[in-house]
Amino acid sequence: MRPLEPIPLRCRQSSGPWRACSLLVERLGERWSLLLNDQRLEFRHDGRGAVTMQRPSPGNPSPAWIPVEARWTDDPALCWNGVCAQGDFPLD
Repeated sequence: MRPLEPIPLRCRQSSGPWRACSLLVERLGERWSLLLNDQRLEFRHDGRGAVTMQRPSPGNPSPAWIPVEARWTDDPALCWNGVCAQGDFPLD
């Protein structure tokens, strides 16, 4: 399956301000990335409910995948351990 076009969203980290970001879907419901503040946050879903996130950086291009909890907020926004996204994005 070909990756989808970038989807414009609004994102924030922790309690920071909302900023423009993009969602890149590699495999719908399985692998996606958020492009936020010159960072690329990688996500993967194992198909059984577990989501992990990776935060590559110039000093560490292949950091460990860490488990994250997905939750909806009242905004509404979908958040993973302090990284939140708002907008019209595909869920699966």
